[in-house]
Amino acid sequence: MISFKQFLKESWLPSEVLQNFKGKKCILTDTSGMTLYIFDSDKEPTVSTCYGDCAIKWPPLRAINLSNDIDDSSVEYSHDDWTLVPRSDGSTQWAYKGKPLYTWYKDKKPGDVTGEKIKGWHIAYWKE
Repeated sequence: MISFKQFLKESWLPSEVLQNFKGKKCILTDTSGMTLYIFDSDKEPTVSTCYGDCAIKWPPLRAINLSNDIDDSSVEYSHDDWTLVPRSDGSTQWAYKGKPLYTWYKDKKPGDVTGEKIKGWHIAYWKE
């Protein structure tokens, strides 16, 4: 039997996403170690409602390192719990379990979780 940490290490993740443990919970982060968040207003699976000023404060986790054989505008692409969200500017954003992922502009260093205190926003945790 393999440990949960070993399972996570061997599981597929988008290249823009890392896992960081905080106690017994696994927080999803971008490659810089910045905490990823989900937004309560994103009610429809793989549809972002965060644009304009919202997207400035909560930058979407862009899908920028896709392999050449994947059409980065395709909403059909998925790998287990990971899907792509098309954005109105033509870019794509990663979603985990149907929830688009964002960073928070006031998190200044890896490990910061200041966005958790903002109404409607929550840390994105890895879920088995």
